[in-house]
Amino acid sequence: MSTAGDEQPAAEGAVAAGNGNAELANNAGAEGQEAQEQQNPNQPSRMESFFAMTKSLILRALIIYFVSSFFRKPTVPAAGDDKSVANAGPKITAWNYFENGTDFDLHVWLSEEPDVVNFQQKANLLWLQEDLTYGDWSSGPTKDGIYSHNLKIKASQHLMNNGSVYLHAFVTRSGESPDPKSPHYARSGHMGHQQHQLNKFKKLRVNRNYNLLASEKEKLEHELKHANLKDQIVSHWHPNLTVNLVVDQTNWAQGSVPPPLDEYVKFVDGGKTYLPILFVNDYWNLQREYLPINQTTPELDLHLTFQPLGMFKWQLYAAKQMKNKWAGNMLGDLMAAGAVEETDEDQDSLKETLLDTNIYLLGITVAVSILHSVFELLAFKNDIQFWNNRKSLEGLSVRSVFFAVFQSLIILLYVLDNETNFMIRISCFVGLGIEVWKIHKVVDINYNHEQKILGVFPRISFNDKGSYSESSTKEYDRLAFKYLGWACFPLLVCYFIYSLIYNEHKGWYSFVLNMLYSYLLTFGFILMTPQLFINYKMKSVAHMPWRMMTYKFLNTFIDDIFAFVIKMPTMYRLGCFRDDIIFFVFLYQRWQYRVDLKRVNEFGFSGEMEEQAAAGSKKPLPLEGQANANGVAIDTAAAAAAPATKKTAAQKKKD
Repeated sequence: MSTAGDEQPAAEGAVAAGNGNAELANNAGAEGQEAQEQQNPNQPSRMESFFAMTKSLILRALIIYFVSSFFRKPTVPAAGDDKSVANAGPKITAWNYFENGTDFDLHVWLSEEPDVVNFQQKANLLWLQEDLTYGDWSSGPTKDGIYSHNLKIKASQHLMNNGSVYLHAFVTRSGESPDPKSPHYARSGHMGHQQHQLNKFKKLRVNRNYNLLASEKEKLEHELKHANLKDQIVSHWHPNLTVNLVVDQTNWAQGSVPPPLDEYVKFVDGGKTYLPILFVNDYWNLQREYLPINQTTPELDLHLTFQPLGMFKWQLYAAKQMKNKWAGNMLGDLMAAGAVEETDEDQDSLKETLLDTNIYLLGITVAVSILHSVFELLAFKNDIQFWNNRKSLEGLSVRSVFFAVFQSLIILLYVLDNETNFMIRISCFVGLGIEVWKIHKVVDINYNHEQKILGVFPRISFNDKGSYSESSTKEYDRLAFKYLGWACFPLLVCYFIYSLIYNEHKGWYSFVLNMLYSYLLTFGFILMTPQLFINYKMKSVAHMPWRMMTYKFLNTFIDDIFAFVIKMPTMYRLGCFRDDIIFFVFLYQRWQYRVDLKRVNEFGFSGEMEEQAAAGSKKPLPLEGQANANGVAIDTAAAAAAPATKKTAAQKKKD
């Protein structure tokens, strides 16, 4: 076997100079990349990204399937084709042009055009690998069917000025050429061909954050420095690329190949034969490994790999590339998560986990992720059911409901202020709606249409419900938030000062949102501490929504498992256990305050009420005129009408 790439001086003069965008500065890529790293200092951990990515992939797959099924239209043949369709008969199954054992050659060319290759300029030939065998999985230096080739490409002025360059891969029968002008041109032009754009355009954002306590002079210098800087789209380069040849003998029928595979299967000879399938694969190229192309990169490294590929893996890779096409329209923006940079980071986390994690752990991860989504839905359903059927607010913290509304509002405003996943925005919006819906379940809302605000909106007032204000729950709730304020407000003030002095922000609005969001994210467990205090004071937990809480804390334990098995920052790992502490305190309270027959449950009933109802239904009335133990006749009507004797406090305590 021979390789022509070794005979050429690193593919000199790889691409002729062309037109480009000369407005980019030489260091635009480096500055943009540095700014991009500084813009989001609090990046999600690897566990967060992978776990969220796994669940979102499941959700997106379902949404894409149902939406595509809804919009799919049946193919209606033209009027002139009715006769031909009727006489078409059974479909012809095609054979692979390369049978197993066929000798073939691999040709890899470089071009500035996506559809044209200059075969006359031999310097554009990057790699020629001869005497390969179709279906051979045991050849090559490492006896696994894999061949590799390293070279350097001279970046033309066209490429350095945001131009594009394309790789064209051909597979021909041994001894044939893809050049139409060659005497050894492939017979009838039958060969496998696939082109791929080597460079990738990425948007580099300028960091416009500044210290809010800076002097006017420093602010003016910052504004002048960034006045002429704009977010730029810069061409990037990755040194690794894999050319796959699909090894498969499936008898495809023209017109029956499912998408997205139909884009790669090309039929010839009237549909009796299909050409060998080439697939250029860059799936495992991490986004952070892409480097900007500019005047400082006159030469670019390129590591090419040839590898045979099975049908199953090819379907997976092709389906992944199809997702990128969804991102080209409005529906794709919704499914593909809006911000490109964030999606790339999520993809990197998923790829790294797939590469570095044990296969059995990955299987468990997917299964647990599905359980996590199911538990979230069950917690959501039981939470609504609990508050919808609730008759009494005794023992429940009403202030925590209003605090949850404030927390959900801050989270929604934060994700709207930042370029966040569209699905996350929808989730936060729905969560806020549920918390707002709970308000009318815990307080009485009055609308005064006579005293309107700005002459348009009626004045709204809130009044405590009787079951809350008439019990001791209201006082306990007030004391709980009073003690909570003593502990939390000093911490909030300290974090306010620290963030204001040492961190940079886009403005005061973003600063307030970032500060409150980070604080709530760190001390989110405080939302449940008032309920712990109320339970302690009332010595009862019968009023708690245990089913909903069980589902939520099961999800917390799932997060704990990933905190052990996946690498992440120590502070985040410790943060995963904060909700566990609250849950264990709840479990202790449930054990300590085991049974309280006088406490009403979430449906408004108590154990005493059930016992009295059961006793009243089972105890028979004596017959009319029947004598008692002392021989005195009993008046049945009077006995039935007589009120029950009230128990004293000592008797109730004894019961």
